Amino acid sequence: MSCVRVAAEYGSMVREPILHVDMDAFFVEVERLANPSLVGVPVLVGGISGRSVVAAASYEARRHGVRSAMPMGVARSRCPMAVVVPPDHSKYRAASRHVFEILRSFTPRVEGISIDEGFLDVSGLRLHYDDGAQVGAAIRDRLATEAQLPASVGVATTKLIAKLASEAAKPNGLLVVPAGHELEFLHPLPVRALWGVGEATYASLETLGVASVGDLAALPKPAAVRRLGESVGSHLWELAWARDPRPVTPGEGAKSISVEETYEHDLSGATDVDEELFRHCDRLARRLRQAQVAARTVSLKVRFSDFETIVRSHTVEAPIDTTKDLVAAIRQLVDRASLGVRPIRLLGVGGSNLTEPAAPRQLHLDGEVKEALAVASDRIRDRFGEDAIKTVRLMRPRQPRPRVS
Repeated sequence: MSCVRVAAEYGSMVREPILHVDMDAFFVEVERLANPSLVGVPVLVGGISGRSVVAAASYEARRHGVRSAMPMGVARSRCPMAVVVPPDHSKYRAASRHVFEILRSFTPRVEGISIDEGFLDVSGLRLHYDDGAQVGAAIRDRLATEAQLPASVGVATTKLIAKLASEAAKPNGLLVVPAGHELEFLHPLPVRALWGVGEATYASLETLGVASVGDLAALPKPAAVRRLGESVGSHLWELAWARDPRPVTPGEGAKSISVEETYEHDLSGATDVDEELFRHCDRLARRLRQAQVAARTVSLKVRFSDFETIVRSHTVEAPIDTTKDLVAAIRQLVDRASLGVRPIRLLGVGGSNLTEPAAPRQLHLDGEVKEALAVASDRIRDRFGEDAIKTVRLMRPRQPRPRVS
């Protein structure tokens, strides 16, 4: 058999080579592993304060109209029988590492897009599996038996369709959108399903009578561009025709790492804001180092007491992962946001544009000392707990005490 013939026979096997794996109610299911009494009952992961928000909700709770990011007070009024569990991010990170180890045991072409979801390109598995559906079924089986966690999988020809398919497969299912049937699947979906359609964009599309993806595809492309602008209008119109050429980019983990808190009592005054930002930067630095990455871009998120929310970001010269460097970068954003005057309900900091673990790092004159101190601090915390070592700045009791959102 010639090489040409082999390539012809095997090259067409994986017609839908892109998989999107999305763990179902991930935080909840991890908590259920630690506490089996939570199985089968409504569960909310989040703070217990009425001003906290839901980080994750079990499907039993979702049937009562509860969803992630909903204020905890509203969620508990809709589902008063729900068990509320405080989040434990160290458990979730450990479970996530196990999940991605399983995914990468199938193929190195894995792109993580958050702690609990990722894309796979399984075209290289054509000699081992007949199609992407078989790979997806094998992945779900391994996750269920080895990690003891449920997952939904979408199988398609592009990232866009695979992600939408995994959403449609929830909970704990697998959906294949066959090659050539993308538009049949895509066009009946609400236009909000497309990446990039937020509130403002949806409002603009509504004025054109666009409710479904098919409605957008039916528009002349120039009309979408005139209404939404060249970049957004052109991009969304192409997506509406299932044109998504983005490849799976292996080796990438989460696109960003962040820390945010919703406060039981509004923050007010520049001193309190500065102290809380210092605490957030310390936690963020720890999470970056645990993930073995550093951030080139830092962001500040603020939600005021009237629920107005602003986000500011800044790209630094060299990637950073220490508290001192993060605080310096965040303070530049604070100056731009004019904080300390209006009461603040939520405060958060984040790092994105993350470097790979092996990426070269530029060190300033005191860089080696700062990194050595950070590493030593991490080792002490790993062995004796998060409160085993603190900077002097963090020794003072918090007033008011915020709840983790």
